[in-house]
Amino acid sequence: MKRRHFLRRLGGGAAIAGVSLATGCKEAPKVDCGAAETPSFTPVKWKMVTTWPKNFPGLGTGANTLARLITEMSGGRIDVKVYGAKELVPAFEVFDAVSQGTAELGHGSAYYWKGKSEGAQFFSTVPFGLTADEMNAWLYFGGGMELWRETYRPFGLVPLAAGNTGVQMAGWFNREINSLDDLKGLKMRIPGLGGEVLARAGGTPVSLPGGELFTSLQSGAIDATEWVGPYNDLAFGLYKAAKYYYYPGWHEPGTTLECIVNQKAFEALPDDLKEIVNSAARVANQEILTEYVARNNQALQTLVNEHHVDVRKLPDEVLLRLRDLSDEVVAEIAGKDELSQRIYTSFQAFRKQVMSWSAISEQAYLNARAM
Repeated sequence: MKRRHFLRRLGGGAAIAGVSLATGCKEAPKVDCGAAETPSFTPVKWKMVTTWPKNFPGLGTGANTLARLITEMSGGRIDVKVYGAKELVPAFEVFDAVSQGTAELGHGSAYYWKGKSEGAQFFSTVPFGLTADEMNAWLYFGGGMELWRETYRPFGLVPLAAGNTGVQMAGWFNREINSLDDLKGLKMRIPGLGGEVLARAGGTPVSLPGGELFTSLQSGAIDATEWVGPYNDLAFGLYKAAKYYYYPGWHEPGTTLECIVNQKAFEALPDDLKEIVNSAARVANQEILTEYVARNNQALQTLVNEHHVDVRKLPDEVLLRLRDLSDEVVAEIAGKDELSQRIYTSFQAFRKQVMSWSAISEQAYLNARAM
């Protein structure tokens, strides 16, 4: 009786409100039942400039992959637009563009910036240096990343490893290389420390962006060029401009690709978005490397079987001399300033240590597999 009396006193109010005493929330479109609303936000719009031609396989598409990862992992809170070389700035002005805030992100490789810091080259690749896996180990667990950040800090940049090509090819040549004498007077596009070594061997290193390689080689402006490996070299059609394709890539045994971030733009992010940028770069670092392993294998078969490319190994005499010259050049570069010396010391110590393990692990296994 008391319950009926209570409901009569409540009257139509509950019905109007759509409240059910049994369910607590039913047929009440104007009542909040606790459903979370989709948060609204204004996306941070970032520009990424690259040293690569737009959408170029492996390199340009690798930059696209990193941009996509940052955008998707952030749920669109960071929206990254990619510009290929020359679309916003020329290839070799990427470092300055990001440093000055023209763009928030850059994608390239550290050996392009030796004019900014000699030590920067160690974070790209060193002739007869570290392989891709060894390079990642030094960066992430051997103190390399801390030194890299110290190197770029004066320029207002935060560096991140964001890809690796693996061991490259020695390059395309319009003359046979049978001895050290064949390197003398050779005009070759080759960047970084490898170029310094070639100069020491009597050659002439030339710095050119990727988009100019084919015409320069075809016209005779250069006698040889290295680029990356079969995957990228096939895409550029370099087999049409040179006869001989030499290996191994002594000058670039595991070239790290970098993402550089404008420090002010990075520090303006909340902590979760900073972590997303860091994590996206690490994912891209591994994904780009694995793509190169797969695609180089396929492209090499195409170059040999369909285009009849003459693939040759550099003579041992040449490789041994280049190794000795590399040791000289790298040591001299390290002696130019205190920071470069510390980077060199760290790099060499890690290289010596990891060579002992590689010799009885991957190298021993590969030798056994080839028997």
